Amino acid sequence: MSTETAAAAAPVATPPPAGWEEARSRVYAVGLAAALPAVNRGLADADGHTLAEPLTTRSDLPAFPTSSVDGWAVRGNGPWRVVGRVLAGNTPAPLAADGITVEIATGAMVPEGADAILRIEDSTRTAEGLVAGTPRPAPEWRMPGEEAYAGEELVPAGTPVDPALIGLAASCGLDSLRVRRQPRAALLVFGDELLTSGPPAAGRVRDALGPAVPAWLRRYGCAVRPADVVGPVADTLPAHVAALRGALATADLVCTTGGTMHGPVDHLHPTLEALGADYVVNTVAVRPGFPMLLARLAGADGRVRFVAGLPGNPQSAIVALVSLVAPLLAGLQGRPMPVLPQATLAEPVPGRGDYTHLALVRLDRAAGTAHPVRHVGSAMLRGLAGADGFAVIRPGTSGEVGARVPVVPLPLLPGERSW
Repeated sequence: MSTETAAAAAPVATPPPAGWEEARSRVYAVGLAAALPAVNRGLADADGHTLAEPLTTRSDLPAFPTSSVDGWAVRGNGPWRVVGRVLAGNTPAPLAADGITVEIATGAMVPEGADAILRIEDSTRTAEGLVAGTPRPAPEWRMPGEEAYAGEELVPAGTPVDPALIGLAASCGLDSLRVRRQPRAALLVFGDELLTSGPPAAGRVRDALGPAVPAWLRRYGCAVRPADVVGPVADTLPAHVAALRGALATADLVCTTGGTMHGPVDHLHPTLEALGADYVVNTVAVRPGFPMLLARLAGADGRVRFVAGLPGNPQSAIVALVSLVAPLLAGLQGRPMPVLPQATLAEPVPGRGDYTHLALVRLDRAAGTAHPVRHVGSAMLRGLAGADGFAVIRPGTSGEVGARVPVVPLPLLPGERSW
């Protein structure tokens, strides 16, 4: 009997579902244990990666006294005789005597010997061509080290790289960053009933996850190529085994859609058994999103790969993404475990008994409130399209108006700031 046939014939033992918070902690830990190697990336290519080491500056910031206004660098009491001009990018000669000045531009190096900078708008010219005026009491230049001192740690390891960080790195004199390699992800779409184009008809439905899941994965920092999306995969065990084995050859994470149950055409569990995978999480006590799983495989090269089994219902699949895939990817990239913001419920949200309820909500950021949205069935995507995240209603509770609850934000593009 073949391995695939034996796996298909094996009896099914359904494990008790893991608690939602426990499952997130567990997958984050295994991701962090398998954190991806550090690589060097030029600043232009670093966006969306994660710092593998702290960002430190190579020099004081600013590195030299820098004028913060257009005006006159003066020495001694006025009026002052003009002896030159200092533009940004030049090294000025010292002011060697009292009663002299040089015109200075914003950002230019302040000459040695200058006592003050007189703003251009506060100055006048005498009939003799001298500069007159009274400098303001506060210094009009930035001192070396005002922003940071050479060697100072500015940003810790584990920070996502965004445009603001890239600009800071450039100002520190860096040309590249030491970052974690981006996780490579693939998607296998299971289900003979799926159409890849046109409207649903004749008992077949349109695949909504094949186009959407890669975009979600990119927002979590993954690299996903069009060739990494495969499907629909035929509803046979050999086809599933071949597809998953092929995807694992290049991917750090393979997401699958559908097949997480134990029905006659649900082949994910036998496929994982045939490939020698072990479960990190096998079912989670959460609604919607049941059942979902995360499995782990060790390759011949010693590198660990992961398989995230997402349910076939579209909203349930996204619940699985935010529940299991998001913390796993945080660990793989060496990022901290995501801390969930809090919001106040503006309307009641029912509990789900012994299960965690992830309820789609729209956030009023100014008021700090969460408002449930409509059209939130596990097979629906309309509510998701208008939502900002999921309110977390813990087991055995109900979300009353005014309750403070955690919110799982939907992922953002690299560089976007969360609320």
